Amino acid sequence: MHPKDDVALSLSEYPYVWYRAFMMEYPSGLQTLHEFKALLGLQGLNQKANEHVDQVFNTFDTNKDGYIDFVEFIAAINLMVQGKIEQKLKWYFKMCDSDGNGSIDKKELRNIFVAVQALNGQHTMNPEEFVNFVLQKADINNDGELTLEEFINGMEKDRDLLEIVSKSFDLSNVLKIICNGKQPDEAEAGGSCYKLVSAI
Repeated sequence: MHPKDDVALSLSEYPYVWYRAFMMEYPSGLQTLHEFKALLGLQGLNQKANEHVDQVFNTFDTNKDGYIDFVEFIAAINLMVQGKIEQKLKWYFKMCDSDGNGSIDKKELRNIFVAVQALNGQHTMNPEEFVNFVLQKADINNDGELTLEEFINGMEKDRDLLEIVSKSFDLSNVLKIICNGKQPDEAEAGGSCYKLVSAI
């Protein structure tokens, strides 16, 4: 069974286990941006890298209160694991649209690509190649920006584009860290993420 399948099964069968683990890790019931970065081992980043991680955090913080609560946490995991492709594409678009103006320009696309690649610890493509490829395939009116409609239509019409974007924006590594904990020492010491995975 694929690890994502294990997580999907555990989400539906053991929601109380996820809730208990979340509350043990975050007794206030809220995860801060600092705690999000600590969980992923992302302290000491430069300003630009911090901005990118902030954008990923903000896409999880759907009510924009500055925290990730349990419902937002589960919704984010559920989207990564079980979301339909159109839901994921809308989420990718929202993650890219850092200024919230309803379109993605080259800079926004490049910035989030670099951020997700850094979060995943991988570099699948050169950022400029990625941006040019996406815009060439999806920017119908050639204005250098993508609307949500162009973004989704481009992905639906071009399977290669969909595959590259899906792989480039895949946050499976973040999901593994959330489920398994960042440091092996923490798991051996009985950290709540480890307990969560053990209980599943």
